[in-house]
Amino acid sequence: MAVTLEELLNYCIAASHSRPEFWVEFVRGAQLRRMVEVGVYQGDFAAALLQQCESITKYYMLDPWRHLADWNKPFNTDDATFERFFEMAKAKTEFAAARRVVLRGTTTEVIDQISNGELDFAYIDGDHTLRGIVIDLIRVYPKVRPGGFIGGDDFSPPMAYHQTNFEPTLVFPFAVYFAEAVGAKIYALPNIQFCLEKTKNAEFKFVDLTGHYGELNVRSQLKPGNFLKLSFVERFPRLAQIAVQAKKVISRR
Repeated sequence: MAVTLEELLNYCIAASHSRPEFWVEFVRGAQLRRMVEVGVYQGDFAAALLQQCESITKYYMLDPWRHLADWNKPFNTDDATFERFFEMAKAKTEFAAARRVVLRGTTTEVIDQISNGELDFAYIDGDHTLRGIVIDLIRVYPKVRPGGFIGGDDFSPPMAYHQTNFEPTLVFPFAVYFAEAVGAKIYALPNIQFCLEKTKNAEFKFVDLTGHYGELNVRSQLKPGNFLKLSFVERFPRLAQIAVQAKKVISRR
C-alpha cells in the first residue's frame, strides 16, 4: 500500500531532530530529484541535502548574495559580507558541482531560468516579509510539477519580529492563504516549517501536525501586547532582564 503524504511527514518528524534532518528524510522518502532552494545564505542546508540525498540530480541554488535596498531585515548585510557567503556556499557544495546550478539574483530576476513544471520540490527560505513570501510563492509555484511540493522556513505563529524597526515575518498565515487560492494541501510542521502539496485535484486543506497553530487570520496575531513587550525590551533592556529573572524566581516558589 502506498504511503500517504501525511504518513511520510509524520515518519520524517519522528526520525529527525532538526530542520535539515527532517528535509533530508523527506527528500529521501519521496525520492525527489529536481529542486530549488530559495535563500541559500552560507550553503549549509544545500550541502546537507546534496551530501545525504542521492536521489537529487539537479539542485538550483537561488540567492542574490548582495545587499538589497528594499529588504528590511537584519540579515541584509553589506555586499562584501554577502560575497564571502557566496564563496562559502560554493565551497561547501563543490563536491556536488555536477548536480548544482547556481542562480545568483532575486527570485524575480532568475526564476525563469527554471522551466515550468520542472521541479519536484522547492524550498523557500528567503525574504520572509509579506512582500517576500508573496513574490516567492507566486513565482515558484508554476515551476513545481503537479504532485510536487513546496517547503519553507519561518512558518511562525504569531508573526515574528526581530526588532520593531524591521518588517515582521509573515510566512504564516500567508502561505496558508496561498494554498487556499491555488487549491493545495498545506501542512504545519515542527521547527516552524511548512509543506505544501501541489495537488492535482485542486483541493485545499490545512493540516496542523504540531497542535500549535490556532486561528489563521492576521488580526489574532496583531496583539498590541506583543509589540509593546518587544518595544519595552528594546528601550529598557536592563529592566526587561530584571523582570525575566524575577519571573523565574517566582515560578520556582
